[in-house]
Amino acid sequence: MPAFPVSSYRMKLPSLDFRLLCILIVISHGYGSYVRPPPRSTLSVPLDTKSSSDPQQVHVSLSGSNRMRISWMTSDDTVRSIVKYGTSSGKYTSSSEGEKTNYRYLLYKSANVHHVVIGPLAAGTLYYYTCGGSGPEFSFKTPPAQLPIAFAVAGDLGQTGWTKSTLEHVQQMNYDVLLLPGDLSYADDNQPLWDSFGRLVEPLASSRPWMVTQGNHEVEKIPILVSTPFKAYNARWKMSYQESGSPSNLFYSFEVAGAHILMLGSYTDFGTDSDQYKWLQAPDSMAYCSDPCTLV
Repeated sequence: MPAFPVSSYRMKLPSLDFRLLCILIVISHGYGSYVRPPPRSTLSVPLDTKSSSDPQQVHVSLSGSNRMRISWMTSDDTVRSIVKYGTSSGKYTSSSEGEKTNYRYLLYKSANVHHVVIGPLAAGTLYYYTCGGSGPEFSFKTPPAQLPIAFAVAGDLGQTGWTKSTLEHVQQMNYDVLLLPGDLSYADDNQPLWDSFGRLVEPLASSRPWMVTQGNHEVEKIPILVSTPFKAYNARWKMSYQESGSPSNLFYSFEVAGAHILMLGSYTDFGTDSDQYKWLQAPDSMAYCSDPCTLV
């Protein structure tokens, strides 16, 4: 299945005092119909050749005000969950420690998944960092403190020729944050595909924050054999749900540069008795803006 078209939306509003951001009306004139392009072949992602202690599948995400979560994997159990960082290459003036986890899925056992929150960080600033105390240096740029901000939006990535085309388009954009509304790796129970996906997106996901949510391909529930859904997704792609007062990694909110973004879960319960619905309806819910902001 081809990936969704990538869009980059730059918010340039002179004021936040408004009720309606925009209305998009699409009119079909009936002169033709959309023809889905044929599928492209599955990508052959290079195998991991790094040292067992070196970070792999590195990606970053926003984690509350002026902070970033660094996530990566290692197969060496002795590697510490530590990130050293600074604003000059090779000079790391700060460090933070975090947590690590792993999971089992049938006969598969994942490598260690590390999550470390760093900060406070300055807005619109390039930071250099290392993960676990060894391996290569990475860098990311923090989003701006206020509007305008540029979002890149892409869904249904998978690991095909369409994915390659989509990532190439994203790479050409001068974006601040990527929003991925579900269907990441298309692993669909084949857990090593989560690993190849992590290696595939690392060049982009390690340099700008990727904020993701789940789709049907993340459920990975097998009757009798695997009763807990979203095991791989929740372990590998931890988002800022705790920072937004959400009880689940499957739905959360975050604020960046004056914009407030809701990331909801369409494949977890959303009925009136669900945790997701109660979180949205709570009088003091952090699902909504605490200060004047743009709701996206």
